[in-house]
Amino acid sequence: MIHLAALLPLLLLALPAAAQVRPFSCVGAEQVEDDVFSVPFARGSARITDAARTALASAEEALRANPDRVACVLGHSGQEGGATTSIRLAAERARAVAETLSTRGIERDRLRAEARSAQFSPRIRAAEPPSRTVTIVVLPAP
Repeated sequence: MIHLAALLPLLLLALPAAAQVRPFSCVGAEQVEDDVFSVPFARGSARITDAARTALASAEEALRANPDRVACVLGHSGQEGGATTSIRLAAERARAVAETLSTRGIERDRLRAEARSAQFSPRIRAAEPPSRTVTIVVLPAP
């Protein structure tokens, strides 16, 4: 007769491994100057178009070249509507880019999608034309 204690290690091996979340922060990512890619969007839209092809391919290449690197995906919306609409649109854009990179094989835990509001960023607020982009910042390896 097999004891339950003998089966426990076998049962634990049969369970799927829990995904480990990679701890990193996007605070200060705007100051990184290398491996920064800009994905353009049409006014009021979070739909990725052919204009994003080169930036997405370059970001993907940088992430594939070094699996220890992670990326901040920062959505911007300028002054498109009110503050709530702008931040929602910026978040949708960032999420769309992160999902696209994920479908191309970049692990989702290597990506942080965040919205950046023009109300809180003088650089975005002053951009001409108003910023309607997602900035992908591939952070240096730890």
